[in-house]
Amino acid sequence: MGNPTAFLHIPRQEAGYRPIHERITDFSQVEQTLNSHDRKLQASRCMDCGVPFCHWACPLGNKPPEFQDALYKGKWEEAFKLLTQTNDFPEFTGRICPALCEKSCVLKLSCNEPVTVRENEAAIAEAAFREGFILPRAPKRNGKRVAVIGAGPAGLSVAARLNALGYEVTVFDRHPMPGGLLRYGIPNFKLPKEVIDRRIHLMQAEGIHFEMGVEIKAGKLPQGYDAYAQCTGTPQARDLSIPGRELKGIYFALDMLSQQNRILDGETFPAKELVNAKGKRVLVIGGGDTGSDCIGTSIRQGAASVTQIEIMPQPPEGHNDATPWPQWPVVLKTTSSHEEGCTRRWSLASNHFIGKDGHVCGVEVEEVEWLPAEGGGRPVMKPTGKKEIIEADMVLLAMGFLKPQQPELAPGVFLAGDALNGASLVVRALADGRRAARAIDEAVGGL
Repeated sequence: MGNPTAFLHIPRQEAGYRPIHERITDFSQVEQTLNSHDRKLQASRCMDCGVPFCHWACPLGNKPPEFQDALYKGKWEEAFKLLTQTNDFPEFTGRICPALCEKSCVLKLSCNEPVTVRENEAAIAEAAFREGFILPRAPKRNGKRVAVIGAGPAGLSVAARLNALGYEVTVFDRHPMPGGLLRYGIPNFKLPKEVIDRRIHLMQAEGIHFEMGVEIKAGKLPQGYDAYAQCTGTPQARDLSIPGRELKGIYFALDMLSQQNRILDGETFPAKELVNAKGKRVLVIGGGDTGSDCIGTSIRQGAASVTQIEIMPQPPEGHNDATPWPQWPVVLKTTSSHEEGCTRRWSLASNHFIGKDGHVCGVEVEEVEWLPAEGGGRPVMKPTGKKEIIEADMVLLAMGFLKPQQPELAPGVFLAGDALNGASLVVRALADGRRAARAIDEAVGGL
């Protein structure tokens, strides 16, 4: 490493977010960036730790020590080449990945100041586009054709890998624009859609075909392809089947998030179809990242108030003895959206929705306790009888997605991403896309 002792005297420095009063007025990216000098200093903190747990923790197998060292030395193009040996889309993961690498960084485990791997990754990717390190490649074609069903993270990953190997790849998707969850699920303030467009244009220049607005049924695959990659994600959100669910004003999280992104892409909707929080008391049910995205979107739409409830207990701050490394640390997470203003509550189960004139106006919730299960396993939920009403004019259900039940696959059809594994991280979908591409190449390449 170029400076193996830098971590001793250079503290972790994050770029931080735009001021709250400014960012809640638009949907532009909330995260800022450091200048090149400070970014190289942050890269210098990557110590010569011997066993890089960051590499082990990354689903893609990224090599942070190697590209951090190149970045520290000012070798931006070399850093980019090292990064893209394992990651085809660092401009995505550098913005939205929860950074499993950082949770396993030796500096995280020893002093809770991990290297800023994710931010450094994003900076390297942006430098590559800015400086012209990224140019379309024209692979030699091998005469084989593959259809990819679904233009989300897994589908894009399969397409990029197979195209680089010489396959002629066509990506089909029912949406008008490619990106899947990246485009229609993640708010622009976290992932600007021009970042997706830039990558899609590059993929098209490299010969990948995109057929948008085409819905492919599992039993009616397009003809003329040597293999098919089914990357259709997890379309079914988890519902909350309690009395009053039929009331107006209760939506799945993606009803709001997808529509808002489509509006920012230039689409229009009749007033009666708008899922808009302006002037409303919003209740978000679900404490994960999707719930957080609903908070930020509601605030930008002009909500009167936002409350988020979670059925699980509030996790501790900083460190949780119950989830030691190498487990994922279940600790209190405060996102940029939480900082913008909302009430957060835990250990609340929803009993029934309350309506007036056919529209939701509140939810009866009940405090619950979580008791250890006999013999270990998942804790047991116990209602306490402590009930109350949370008033709400809009309810957003952000409780995750159901794993799709896939029919028996025909020969030559391969599953990848959330369609295979259930809802997970974008970085895992990208990694599984690479796995599926290898499997397709092994099955088809020698024919």
